[in-house]
Amino acid sequence: MKRTLLGLVVACLLAGLVTRAQPAPAFKLGTFARDGQTFVGVVLRDAVVIDFARADAAVPAAAAKVQPPADMKDLIARYDAGVRTRIVEIVAQVEKAGTSRPSYVSDLKQVKVRPPIMYPSTMLNVAVNYREHAQEMAGGQPGATGAPPPGSPPPGTTSIAGIWERKPDDPRWNPYMFIKLPSAVIASEESITLPRGRTQIDWECELGVVISKPTRYVTAAQAGDHIFGYTMEMDVSDREARGDNRYGSDWLIAKNHDTFAPMGPFITPREFVPDPKNLPVKFTLNGAVMQDASTALMIHDVFELVSYGSNIMTLRAGDVMATGSPAGVGSARTPPIFLKDGDRTTCTYEGVGTLTNTVAGGL
Repeated sequence: MKRTLLGLVVACLLAGLVTRAQPAPAFKLGTFARDGQTFVGVVLRDAVVIDFARADAAVPAAAAKVQPPADMKDLIARYDAGVRTRIVEIVAQVEKAGTSRPSYVSDLKQVKVRPPIMYPSTMLNVAVNYREHAQEMAGGQPGATGAPPPGSPPPGTTSIAGIWERKPDDPRWNPYMFIKLPSAVIASEESITLPRGRTQIDWECELGVVISKPTRYVTAAQAGDHIFGYTMEMDVSDREARGDNRYGSDWLIAKNHDTFAPMGPFITPREFVPDPKNLPVKFTLNGAVMQDASTALMIHDVFELVSYGSNIMTLRAGDVMATGSPAGVGSARTPPIFLKDGDRTTCTYEGVGTLTNTVAGGL
């Protein structure tokens, strides 16, 4: 009797482990257009797209159906309030159908990919968040005599009152963020347009963090619960001078020309990115590898950055934070390499996706 009871207990425990070991089929989320209509879609294997609203109408629900999201921000805001459960049901139905593809499923090439979020209310970008990038932007030099190497706190560095509390033994400089305007956002496969009269346009291939819900004053330990998922952003940068030295760097000119924020192609929910602190990164220009690194090289990781940003402003569902570029930008090369008409760029973060864009000459 005892052996039988023990066997039942073990069987139940094993069954529970098997159930927990079966995650939802991996999917990504994006915004698409077909026949002049924009829709939110679920992407499988980077190959097919499920029209969420049409699928929701066609697939029987195990429980009450949810209202299809109006856009990606709405999906993100309601993801944990039934939308995710409905997505999993629909994906299961599509996988079950096999080659008998339902009418609400299309090949990716049959739809137009739009920016996954149209458009973030707030876009925060992180400046110089990789030591190697800091060093290359300093001309490859460790710094002036007696100065700390790039990435280390300059003399006189203190905590930022109310925003960033430094630990006494923290060997890193403080985070630095700037605003990127949503008007700069374009989709994967759209063209970066070279601004008229500007000739020193550079690339920065960055991991984008998508915020899941209102986020204010969170710690780094809490930040993961406020991340919806990950995407890619190209922080295209104008390295040319502004003609005077007023107020130091001019981030408006440097970062905010139209088309200077390619984003996408999709959002990968955080459940499918188990370790955002260790993702291989690769950027290619016309097939040649220019950046080859890992998010493990970040000075401040994604959770610290979300915490930092939340101590400046309230972040909301669908806001995006680009987390900095690794080394390998064109302006730091000898001779420099800048984007030109006809170039093709790819920005890849393993497990998240690949953002591809062409470059077009200015008007």
